[in-house]
Amino acid sequence: MTGRGTEIGTVRAVRIAGPGREFLIDDEPVDIHIADGRIVDIAPIGALPARGEVIDGDGAWAVPGLWDNHVHTVQWALDSERVPLGQAASAGEAAQRMSLAPSLPDGRRVGAGFRDALWPDLPTLRVLDAMTGPVPTYLINADVHSVWLNSAALAREGFRSADGMLREKDAFEISRRLNAVDPAHGDRAVAEAGERAAARGVTGLVDFDMAWNAEAWPRRVRAGFAAHRVEFALYPFDLDRAIGAGLHTGEVHEDADAPQSARGLIHVGPLKVISDGSLGTRTAACSHAYPGDPANFGVLTVPPDELTELLTRATGAGLDAAVHAIGDRATTSALDAFTVAGAVGTIEHAQLVRHADLARFARLGVIASVQPQHALDDRDLVGRHWSEQTAITYPLASLRAAGAELRFGSDAPVAALDPWQAISAAVTRTDDDRAPWHPEERLTIDQAFEASVRSSLRPGETADIVLCGLDPRTATGGELRAMPVIATLLGGCVSHRA
Repeated sequence: MTGRGTEIGTVRAVRIAGPGREFLIDDEPVDIHIADGRIVDIAPIGALPARGEVIDGDGAWAVPGLWDNHVHTVQWALDSERVPLGQAASAGEAAQRMSLAPSLPDGRRVGAGFRDALWPDLPTLRVLDAMTGPVPTYLINADVHSVWLNSAALAREGFRSADGMLREKDAFEISRRLNAVDPAHGDRAVAEAGERAAARGVTGLVDFDMAWNAEAWPRRVRAGFAAHRVEFALYPFDLDRAIGAGLHTGEVHEDADAPQSARGLIHVGPLKVISDGSLGTRTAACSHAYPGDPANFGVLTVPPDELTELLTRATGAGLDAAVHAIGDRATTSALDAFTVAGAVGTIEHAQLVRHADLARFARLGVIASVQPQHALDDRDLVGRHWSEQTAITYPLASLRAAGAELRFGSDAPVAALDPWQAISAAVTRTDDDRAPWHPEERLTIDQAFEASVRSSLRPGETADIVLCGLDPRTATGGELRAMPVIATLLGGCVSHRA
């Protein structure tokens, strides 16, 4: 992408379906007038002279620009180059698929998306070696908290493992190495992925790539990236560097020579801390043990005292916090750390929450950054591995009823980067022919939009606008997932047009 597209002055004849609709007296089509990247007026069709370039909506439905609040950008962008393993039904099948995979230019085979928690057989070094031989072969779990390597890959990376599995910090290190491609290669992949995101109505995302993003994003902008807004996270291993550089959450972060067309797109985000594991790797820190493994309650990868210290330092330096907490023990620990540190920010995932902790989100002002599609992808895992837990699994309505603010994301590439998928999952709680899973946790379409946007369609707001081919308020779950996106405007400029 070489920059933002055509600057639009008028969006003609659209029906407002998302936030902002409440300020209109009826559902009749209107014209949206834009100047300097902001909405300056909304009026009946033809009531005001059209200004500048015009997009004729022809009765389409308009919603504010959509955000994905949890993305691992480089890993997501490179995912299309890796062997998809999501449909592998066993360790043997996954290993066989990798045996047939072509090697990347660096000599490695890389697959991603396997879910061994439901396999009938165990992933072992013997099985993988027998299928893949001397070619270094890497399989990344769908949740990214574990990787399965053959002997050649283990030797290449300098790790040892009796079964070929590496978990948590070791797994993250392998992913960082696999993601550390040539910057030009990575930036091209990110640019192409950004265009795909814009085609689904995305105008902003929070980037949790495990790298020093303070250099990467200005470099991408200099090269022409202008697909959407970005808030980039920092990790504890770079906290001293971030403090030394004077980075503060919310500040614009760009070079003086950034193209005018991309000014103001990149902002400093939060400090990201991964405080426990995941359900798929059976390492999420829970109150009750995992079935068949009475000593396994998951792991707090960051002890409570250390977590509190990290949040305290971040808060003192002007950085928000984003704490990964999946199990209920981890969620409680994270809320405790927010309380002591006086920190602000988000708990990422919150997939298992104690009843007593629901109201603490609102009292502390901690945002629940959740991924509705995970509830559907994991419903079978929950039935097998969390059947003895007593906390609430994948709460949405319960958190909102307790006063918590929700923000939606995908955790891409764990789930597809498509806000319409998240919206549908939140509204229907099903994506197949099964009945809704815990339908009491469903949200209304308006509530789902609130969690998916950062603005509203009314005068004075940023002109991040998505034109839809169907009315989201009456669309079925399947129609929401396949929502036709006619055009996406980023600050009044076209970032996608069908």
